[in-house]
Amino acid sequence: MLDLNVLPERSLGNEQWSFALGMPLSQIVQILQTHCRVIKSVEVIYQEKRPIESDLVLNLNSDGIKLVFDSTAQRLKVIEVFNMSKVKLKYCGNYFNSPQNKPTPEQIEQAFGATRPGQYDASLQSYIVSFRGLTFFFPVDAQFENFFAKHSLSSATSSLPTDFIPAVSRMCIYAGSQLNETTAPAMPLSCYHGNLYLDSAEVSFKENGKECDGLDLKLITVPDNKNETIILEKSVKFGDSVQQVLAILGSPCKIFYKLQDKMKIHSASPRKLNETRHTDYFYNYFTLGIDILFDGKFHQVKKFLLHTNFPGHYNFNIYYRCDFKIKLLGEENCVDVTPCTLWNDVIGQLPFDVGKPVVLNRASSTNNTNPFGSNFCFGLRNMIFEVMSNNHIASVTLYNPQKQLK
Repeated sequence: MLDLNVLPERSLGNEQWSFALGMPLSQIVQILQTHCRVIKSVEVIYQEKRPIESDLVLNLNSDGIKLVFDSTAQRLKVIEVFNMSKVKLKYCGNYFNSPQNKPTPEQIEQAFGATRPGQYDASLQSYIVSFRGLTFFFPVDAQFENFFAKHSLSSATSSLPTDFIPAVSRMCIYAGSQLNETTAPAMPLSCYHGNLYLDSAEVSFKENGKECDGLDLKLITVPDNKNETIILEKSVKFGDSVQQVLAILGSPCKIFYKLQDKMKIHSASPRKLNETRHTDYFYNYFTLGIDILFDGKFHQVKKFLLHTNFPGHYNFNIYYRCDFKIKLLGEENCVDVTPCTLWNDVIGQLPFDVGKPVVLNRASSTNNTNPFGSNFCFGLRNMIFEVMSNNHIASVTLYNPQKQLK
């Protein structure tokens, strides 16, 4: 049984780990993987067809905990304990829920103090008591519904037989004063760990407005010995050297060397199948949601990959979501493309046909199964949009149309 400390409007955790409001999905998953011997059952719940329209949920069934994430920001929005019998909970060192301490109204008031009178919700058949950033649900027996609807919880329970005094069935931790109005807060300073994170990335274009030439980035970090975030505005362009990229973004999370390029077959170049002595390589910036491909001979930027990190994609949770913005010239005005834009909405506003897609089936070299099926790659100028079967964009590849780097 998990023994956890409750911090209203902040977190739920213990000395080894903590689920903090505003924490990115990737960091939560890392905690679950590290402590898999203790937290044994995790279920991912999301809308497959419309993943933006509802929250993404991690359900810890064995521990009675539900972690609710904002589907756009992919940060923790609500921590819910839906089975109080599976966890021990304390506040300021005092247990208010354990096998020895039943979470009755008296126990909650003793642990957290007085608060505003609660409200009875007939649709939930529950009496709801709220503190700032914390809400408790007390189920009410059907025969006492009218009684609780007219009386406060304390006065109602004092008039009931002991066997009918309700105990907390659910508890929610959130930011703000209203559970139904809460949003995911900004990422806590404790989650930065000295890394750079992406606030936004705007694809820059050449003067003709048709070919992209790089990225304009807004980066967020917390400097050493500082208690506040700072925003850095940087640009990375095609043709930038490795040294220039390292000076701007720092060391990558990982370096990956390409063994082969399976897309070469679609090239019109007569030398597309010639062997090369120089291996191209990626700098993987997972916390930015960006990969940068360098030419193996000249060591200059030749491609950018921007990841949207949708559940149901083969690479889900490897990258943070890249919050990019691409301005495409439409028939009457600019078409803004973001990670949440549906592909049909993009092509419906373009004055030309993007043509038929290339079918992409991602599979590992060690495990040739992909439960999520194939995606479709559409070429648009010097960009490639990878689109999932639910019409959402999985990734965008920006490539340098110049044939020779130097």
